[in-house]
This record gives sequence, C-alpha cells and structure tokens, in this order.
Amino acid sequence: MALQITWIAHGATAAVRRSAFPGDEPLEDKARAKAAELAEALGRADQVLVAPERRARETADALGLTGTTDGALRDCDHGSWAGRSLAELQAEAPEALAAWLTDPAANPHGGESIADLIRRVAAWCDSPERGEGRVLALTHPAVMRAALIHALGASPTTYWRIDVAPLSRLILSRQGASWRLQALEKLAP
Repeated sequence: MALQITWIAHGATAAVRRSAFPGDEPLEDKARAKAAELAEALGRADQVLVAPERRARETADALGLTGTTDGALRDCDHGSWAGRSLAELQAEAPEALAAWLTDPAANPHGGESIADLIRRVAAWCDSPERGEGRVLALTHPAVMRAALIHALGASPTTYWRIDVAPLSRLILSRQGASWRLQALEKLAP
C-alpha cells in the first residue's frame, strides 16, 4: 500500500491579512466558519496530525477533526520577525528582508532559514514513521510549500514562487521512494 498525505493549511489570521510574520495567534472568526463548511470535503484519514500552533489547532477543531499534535509540522521559526509586518521590515531592514526573500540559506531574523525548513519537512515526509495509509496533516502554508519542493525535487529557490492560501489542500502520495503531486487547490474562497 502507498502513503498519501493530505496537507491542509490553517485558516486566515490577522497576520495573514496584514502581511506579517505570524506569532501564535487565533483564527479569524470568518476563517473558523469557512473551515466548518469544508469538513465533509476532506475524506477519510487513517491518522490526523496537527501542528502545535493555536491557528492550526483551531482550524482542526472547526473542521471537526481530533488529531495528534506533531511538533515537526510547526510553522517556520521567524525568530525576531514574529509579529512584524513586511512593510515594517522593508522600512527598517531592507537588506535583511531582501536576503530572506532571495537566499534560501539566509536567516537574518535568527530563526529558521527556508533551506532549514525544507530539510525539516523532508525528514518528516521520508521518516519510516510515516508508513502507509492516509495521513491528514493540518499545518501551515510554509510547511506545505516545503513539502511540495521536496516531493518534486525542486530547488529551494522556488519556495517563494508557490502560493498556498489559507484553507488550501495539497495531496502528495508516495509509492516506494518516489513522491507524486496529486493536487494543490484552494478549498475556500
């Protein structure tokens, strides 16, 4: 039997709306309602795993899912930039922000680089713990981008070319060592 991982991005938050690096924040009420409407569209899963942040847990609750918290599905560590907007950083540290947006190995905020994030997610995907069956992973757009880059064997420089909206779904499957992209879609308008 193969492994299929259905990744779901958490719903929108205030940080998403203001183009900011998120902290551990709640979902917007509207996002919670949208998630509740999608519950039946997810299909069955043998295992449900949820990132530890509040926005991921609240999305799982809104979808009616009970899952196991998995720290490896956590969002990218944005270090000192957590809670700060892109506009603020562009005004205060334009060179550091430019480095972050162009060099996957850069981590001017003292947190996790994009390259580090991709390695972490790749290790999670390829871990023997994943086994077989259907896994539903409720996580973050950054983690989903990293998973897609890993599955396709794409360069880390493509990270910023992938748009994953709140409440999007990514379906990846693996037979043996080869990953396949089955779907990437926005579930809610």
